[in-house]
Amino acid sequence: MSAAQRILSAFSPPPLPGSFNRTSLLSAFFHYRSFVCGRHSVMPRNQMKANHGREQRRKQPSKPAKLCQINSGLTSEAVTDSFGELSIAERDGARSIGSPPWNQPPGHGQNKVFRARAYGTATGSSPVESESITVGDGLVERPRDTSSVQDISVGLSRLFKENYLENFSVDNTTYTCTQIRATFYPKFENEKSDQEIRTRMIEMVSRGLATLEVSLKHSGSLFMYAGHEGGAYAKNSFGNIYTAVGTFVLGRMFRESWGREAEKKQLEFNKYLEQNRMCISMELVTAVLGDHGQRPKEDYVVVTAVTELGKGKPNFYSTPEIIAFCRKWRLPTNHVWLFSTRKSVTSFFAAFDALCEEGTATPVCKALDEVADISVPGSKNHIEVQGEILEGLVARMVSHDSSRHMEEVLKECPSSPNEAHLDLGPSLRDICSANRSDEKQQIKALLNSVGTSFCPNLSDWHKNESGDDHSRNADRSVVSKYLQCRPADYSTMKLQEMIRLMREKRFPAAFKCYHNLHKIDSVSHDNLFYRMVIHVRSDSAFRRYQREMRYKPGLWPLYRGFFVDINLFKSNKEMASEISKSSQDIDEKINGDNGTSSKEGLADDDANLMIKLKFLTYKLRTFLIRNGLSILFKEGPAAYKTYYLRQMRSWGTSAGKQQQLSKMLDEWATYIRRKCGNKQLSSSIYLSEAEPFLEQYAKRSAENQALIGSAGSFVRSEAFLAIVDGGRDEEGDLERELDVVPTSPSVSGQDSITKTEGLIVFFPGIPGCAKSALCKELLSVGGFGDDRPVHTLMGDLIKGRYWQKVADERRRNPKSIMLADKNAPNEEVWRQIEDMCRTTRASAVPIVPDSEGTYSNPFSLDALAVFMFRVLQRVNHPGNLDKASPNAGYVLLMFYHLYEGKGRQEFESELIERFGSLVKMPLLKSERSPLPDSVRAVLEEGIDLYRLHTSRHGRLESTKGTYAKEWTKWEKQLRETLFSNSEFLNSIQVPFDFAVKQVSEQLNNIVSGEYIAPTPEKRKLGSIVFAAVSLPVSQIQDVLRNMAEKSPEVEAFLGQNNVVNNLEKAHVTLAHKRSHGVTAVASYGVFLNREVPIELTSLLYNQKMAAFEARLGSVDGETVTSKNEWPHVTLWTAQGVPPKEANTLPALLADGKAYRVEIDPPATVSGPLVFF
Repeated sequence: MSAAQRILSAFSPPPLPGSFNRTSLLSAFFHYRSFVCGRHSVMPRNQMKANHGREQRRKQPSKPAKLCQINSGLTSEAVTDSFGELSIAERDGARSIGSPPWNQPPGHGQNKVFRARAYGTATGSSPVESESITVGDGLVERPRDTSSVQDISVGLSRLFKENYLENFSVDNTTYTCTQIRATFYPKFENEKSDQEIRTRMIEMVSRGLATLEVSLKHSGSLFMYAGHEGGAYAKNSFGNIYTAVGTFVLGRMFRESWGREAEKKQLEFNKYLEQNRMCISMELVTAVLGDHGQRPKEDYVVVTAVTELGKGKPNFYSTPEIIAFCRKWRLPTNHVWLFSTRKSVTSFFAAFDALCEEGTATPVCKALDEVADISVPGSKNHIEVQGEILEGLVARMVSHDSSRHMEEVLKECPSSPNEAHLDLGPSLRDICSANRSDEKQQIKALLNSVGTSFCPNLSDWHKNESGDDHSRNADRSVVSKYLQCRPADYSTMKLQEMIRLMREKRFPAAFKCYHNLHKIDSVSHDNLFYRMVIHVRSDSAFRRYQREMRYKPGLWPLYRGFFVDINLFKSNKEMASEISKSSQDIDEKINGDNGTSSKEGLADDDANLMIKLKFLTYKLRTFLIRNGLSILFKEGPAAYKTYYLRQMRSWGTSAGKQQQLSKMLDEWATYIRRKCGNKQLSSSIYLSEAEPFLEQYAKRSAENQALIGSAGSFVRSEAFLAIVDGGRDEEGDLERELDVVPTSPSVSGQDSITKTEGLIVFFPGIPGCAKSALCKELLSVGGFGDDRPVHTLMGDLIKGRYWQKVADERRRNPKSIMLADKNAPNEEVWRQIEDMCRTTRASAVPIVPDSEGTYSNPFSLDALAVFMFRVLQRVNHPGNLDKASPNAGYVLLMFYHLYEGKGRQEFESELIERFGSLVKMPLLKSERSPLPDSVRAVLEEGIDLYRLHTSRHGRLESTKGTYAKEWTKWEKQLRETLFSNSEFLNSIQVPFDFAVKQVSEQLNNIVSGEYIAPTPEKRKLGSIVFAAVSLPVSQIQDVLRNMAEKSPEVEAFLGQNNVVNNLEKAHVTLAHKRSHGVTAVASYGVFLNREVPIELTSLLYNQKMAAFEARLGSVDGETVTSKNEWPHVTLWTAQGVPPKEANTLPALLADGKAYRVEIDPPATVSGPLVFF
């Protein structure tokens, strides 16, 4: 039987149970325990589903006894009053907004104002009305019961006279039974980097072990529904405006899809969820609960999980099963893609990398449709219902058979079109707009509009109004007694184990307990019922819990959105006998099943592999604009700039985008502060100001439009925004994304360098950091514990391209140790060093001056003062940077600002990530006096002057431009200030011989042994623009030199234009995002980092450009082809000629405007295929 058939076999609508006559407490408990906790059946889920319909026809189950709970501090009058206030029925006969038109009396006039009464509204004196509706095979009288409120009130008045919880004692006859009511997927924190996860995902798909499943991330909040008895839940709460909105929207989905059958299907759906103990989880997307990345055009839900809760550990449906389930009930589904081959999965990651900084819904969905093996569009089109701003994608590992299962479902469960359009009555926005007094009024209006067929019981929404808000003491008392009770079944034992562990380890979590007003007719002094919310307050709890699961494999996972019902009760002899039998089942479970289970046939670590991929167009709105509002208004523009720069760096945003966003965000900061003054813009409606600003900004240029992604079609929400008492944020995404950088790993003995390879020691520092003096001392040592020769190149003595000279020296002496005596201050230089390491089989070790740094620079002002003081004491410096230099202070400020924007920890972490190790050169004494005010003032004055100068003149020398006089005055003041504080500046430095000793010891520790080099698969930062084969410059230069020796014409051309020496990089472009499209670039993902052989067949050139004609080879028998008509390696272009003009050389050759020199035989070179 296929997956779809198994699901469909379980969907025969169950008959509605008749009225329930209470039996003894014993029979009520055992019915509850067997039905709720799922003890008496261990039938596999599929078999249970297949037999479900037959079992329901044979036997109509008894309805469990209603249970209730009490609050020791709650008065019956308070509860009774609150129930009267939130009655579904309008007892005064007033008609409320929200009922669909098919409930209207005939002839409801078209010219009249629509004021329909709510579902279940009763008029007249009768407390109960009935209507006949079709359920299953016949008609059922469904009561519209207005007396239920009175019954609950009477019950509470009777039961709340005694303090049951306080008097409930725990002894050997006390048991507890727990039922999970709602839960979402466990939150697994990946301890590996995103790149490591990608690599593992690609490996698993390539080996046929799994399939990669990708789904859209709609921008909303978590909503869970378990039937009208099971309850409606938000992420960490229930009974509030979030769950009222979710219930309304879900009910409206049934009306949209089922039309006149909606009420019948709502009843059937509720009964199905309750009798099968199921919960569905959804993304609730609405404009009334606060702004995310874009205000949606419509209010809707998308089903993201379906969970069975009645048989032990929660069992989550696979995606094919979810789609079958949703299509049966006509519930909204998400867009899903499956990637089951190496080519498709590598193309997916490449497509995302190409779109991550500019992607919106239309190009993203189009690209994924083209590269995926299977694409299943969602029933709710993101573009139509939410808009173009796409939050992101979720990629996870699923069974290798998922593709086959998905194909079966798509074949056997075709999607059903919605019913003909009917007037659904007031929308969510209409209702919220018409009820603006408080949250309570909006909840009442929404639930009345939902109607009794979907929401006949409002008990959950009374907990706050009735005074049943949890108290800390009550929570501790309930939880304490719950953990002391004996478990009545296996599920309860596992949940007790989980909660006990979390309390013992002091995890950041709360166990909020509420009285369960659904259970009002079963509470007694020895039978208590509570609903517990397991609220994890920090993601660190999930990480810590995962570690505990490794040591205790039998632990159940810690779920998100975790709600359980608790029953504390006393047993008699008959109960004890039954429970004893149940305890045997527990023993069998423990001995026969340690609680571990693989997910869809995958090992635990692989089953939990998941990666969230978010788009910059969404993040700039939520994280950079919305979450930065408090910083902007409370701390000012400078702190805001530091915040958004740090965020962009932590995301790996490309330098170009950082520059564009910085310009836009600075303008936004000025605009919003001028408009709002000192009053902070509310984050819940921030788009009211941000969206018009972004729309106008995008209209200025195509570059701005790509940066913004999409703007316009603005939805104003102030009139219908839901009222949230106390400023709650249920989803929790208004908190700033953590501004932490990765923890810097320490250099261990295993991080060492292979002695058969070379070593490059370089200095990310500032002039005056003593690198030349250190290199001299290291040379005198004569090595690092081995026989490899040590060389040094002093940057001040090298004319021309310094790093090219280092590369040449590396090729001549590949096993040597090179001390690169030149400041290496930025990422461009670091990339060159990385390339040298890869092409010449070397490792690199950065040596940095040790400094505390500032919030935005890795070097403190103390360190900068020392560097300047050292430089101004120099005499006859080879680089002319000494006391005689008129602009020495300006030069050091220029170097200092090359590091601007990186805090110390981020600076060190990036170097370690790139090169695998780091050596710190001691600089300042840890115990020293603060920097004198005069020194700090002159440095800060220079920094301010530097910023003014560069903002107007860029990198123009300080002796020129508007501020030349100011610079002359400052340079003089700097010298006077530093020399007047020379005693202090000398005293705070560590002795130089001590610094040399410390550096030597660290280098020896790194050099001794084997070295684990940085992985070459490290993902480049920013968005992919094109795919190419990167070629070693040295190999290309060798080919040119050989041609020059054989051809005087070539020699003359190369010499005239200095082509060989000016060549800095070489590659063969395969596809460009702008010219060939995202999919074309992404298709090369299968060859990423693979070595591609290339034959250079001829040289084409004229007076404006030169290029090699290239013939691409193959990888694993598959020829690599270029999307360019003429594959080539651009060698040189004249000033003002863009490199892409080299594509015209074949046409120019045909017109006699270029020359061609054959290479016979062709020269063979090779390089890795990479994305730029």
